[in-house]
Amino acid sequence: MKLNKENILKALETISVAGEGKNMVESGAVKNVMTFADEVVVDLTMATPAMHIKKRAEADVIKAIHEHVNADAKVQVNIKVEAPAKPANPNLIKGKAIPGIQNIVAIASGKGGVGKSTVTANLAITLSKMGFKVGILDADIYGPSIPIMFDVAMERPLSVTVDGKSKMKPVENYGVKVLSIGFFTKPDQAVIWRGPMAAKALNQLIFDAAWGELDFMLLDLPPGTGDIHLSIMQSLPITGAVIVSTPQTVALADAKKGVAMFQQESIDVPVLGVIENMSYFTPEELPDNKYYIFGKEGAKNLADDLNVPFLGALPLVQSIREAGDAGHPAALQTGTILENAFIEITKNVVSETVRRNETLPPTEAIKITTMAGCSAVK
Repeated sequence: MKLNKENILKALETISVAGEGKNMVESGAVKNVMTFADEVVVDLTMATPAMHIKKRAEADVIKAIHEHVNADAKVQVNIKVEAPAKPANPNLIKGKAIPGIQNIVAIASGKGGVGKSTVTANLAITLSKMGFKVGILDADIYGPSIPIMFDVAMERPLSVTVDGKSKMKPVENYGVKVLSIGFFTKPDQAVIWRGPMAAKALNQLIFDAAWGELDFMLLDLPPGTGDIHLSIMQSLPITGAVIVSTPQTVALADAKKGVAMFQQESIDVPVLGVIENMSYFTPEELPDNKYYIFGKEGAKNLADDLNVPFLGALPLVQSIREAGDAGHPAALQTGTILENAFIEITKNVVSETVRRNETLPPTEAIKITTMAGCSAVK
């Protein structure tokens, strides 16, 4: 009895490779087939070391040869495990920019109450004053505050038709386009949603909106490192992240986790830098005095330790809170210490974004297939 190699390859073509939609020969798993009289040796290469997968492949090969070639053939299957070559950055393979939106920057913090939404609002206004086209997506589903800061809390997005489809038109003020879940809830209504519902609402705000042409979309993320963050990063190819923190140790500990989240191997979003908010307090009657209420240069030291850029510091000034509450952000002021501080920080954000785009490919919207990729411990 002499076995024919071509007949064996045809038999192996009847075996499909799990998850690839190809047969064993087409996928390249079959590396070699040798015949000696009534003996067959098949060399396979597989990407998974799982024992049950290897056993199944071996059994499938033996069965296929016995059924399609010769029932008396003596079959030996050699399986070699070769993990697929890992790219330098697994997140930078298929990244595609959303049409019309050039850069998507996430503004995040590990801890609540550090002024992240205030920083987001004033960054957006400063970018707009510099001539950029800017939009804000208020992704803080459970505590949306951007509508109040832009004095549009009572506004509602209009419906417009784009390419035959009905889209939401973002509310616009101070040259900035804004969308928030706050536009669709009553002021005294709590948003009591589980993760999937919040994620679906965010996807509608992102993809069912007529954002038009934007140089920058700023994402005002909620505190922490949880479900909303993953949903956003799975939906959008984020250009980079900016971390906001106060100088105090408690806030820095959480900010460090915020940086670590974006730097996770399964996420890998470039961190553009750290902003220190409430850096020092200067009384109006003593403009030359600085009081470091929450500690001195804590966020700057954190940025140095983590080897990420320090984008600048913002003072603790009463008017910045009053301006946000009044719906007239402090960056709209002219000739003030706050305007100068926001201009410096915004220039640094733009510079880091340009540098990132020149040195790295576009970020891919991440694909999380197992919770192990999001574990604090690898």
